[in-house]
Amino acid sequence: MTNHFDALKEGQQLLDNFVKASPKLGQGFFALHRASLSGDALDLKTKELIAVGIGVSMRCVFCFQSHIASALEAGAHREEVIEAINVGIMMAGGPGLAYGIQALECLDQLLEARG
Repeated sequence: MTNHFDALKEGQQLLDNFVKASPKLGQGFFALHRASLSGDALDLKTKELIAVGIGVSMRCVFCFQSHIASALEAGAHREEVIEAINVGIMMAGGPGLAYGIQALECLDQLLEARG
């Protein structure tokens, strides 16, 4: 079993180190990130749930870890995150299922840490 809570903190530290080493790329990426999550047609929770599904389908553990955490912060409930994970699995097939299992484990660990 992966400790997703600690892995998420470690991933954030690695990302911070990368941004320090490559500030122009970091600034550009985070400008894209902010722009993607702004706007009025979809709320932040919905956008984070979309990102969870994409993270699963793209097989990016750090992506789904960080977007599950952000979705929870934006008010998503366990069932909503599970449905986003399910969409990611549908888009990726069998390999997506392997990552969806890990994403559910991550969700439950983060919810447990929140109390």
